[in-house]
Amino acid sequence: MKRCLYRAEGPEGGEAAAFFRSREISLPLTEAMKRLQVDHLSLFACSSQLFLYYECAESPVPPETLLPGASEQLAVWPGGAKGRRWVPLTDIFHYQRPVSAQHWERRSIEGKPYGRIALLKPEEAASYIYYHFQYQEERPGDGDKYGIIGLHENVLFFYAEQPATREPVPYEGKLKTSLRPDNWAEVMEPHFIKWEGAPAGQELWRPLTLVLEVCSFAGKLGIRDA
Repeated sequence: MKRCLYRAEGPEGGEAAAFFRSREISLPLTEAMKRLQVDHLSLFACSSQLFLYYECAESPVPPETLLPGASEQLAVWPGGAKGRRWVPLTDIFHYQRPVSAQHWERRSIEGKPYGRIALLKPEEAASYIYYHFQYQEERPGDGDKYGIIGLHENVLFFYAEQPATREPVPYEGKLKTSLRPDNWAEVMEPHFIKWEGAPAGQELWRPLTLVLEVCSFAGKLGIRDA
């Protein structure tokens, strides 16, 4: 099982929703996901920024293979393959990691994907990753089973599902220490660049708009209203 997180620059939020939910994009996407054993795909937007999450049962599948018709709407990112549109985010924290298909199976169809982003101070990146690896390996399973944080440049993308799934992990963490700070929020705050003019409670993490969700229902892959 491979969890994939990507970032792209595309049309504005409303335009993105209409474009990615159009039949010319959604129909080939659903067919490709069935063929390549990809599931639980979610696309989020914040203005013109796009964030993509999905899971591959076997070998990782690049987003260009799933969404070939989207390239013309997306900006080209420098670096990597020539003309690339999607850039991968690095998994720097997860509450659980999948150990088998059975372990990772969703027990309920009520769960809805949720995404948010934050801006990390570049000089605080090492500290942020250090604390999160410590947390991840000292207290595996401490939050939503499907919660994961990806990092690209200084942008953090947090993916989770609501309501949260809380259950014991089938493995032990790599650390036997107990160093995670109890005043977690207080320790984390200096790591972030705050969003200007954000509503109360969203100064650090900005909620994303769910544009598209494609996942299994009763053994069949389909699009659910975002």
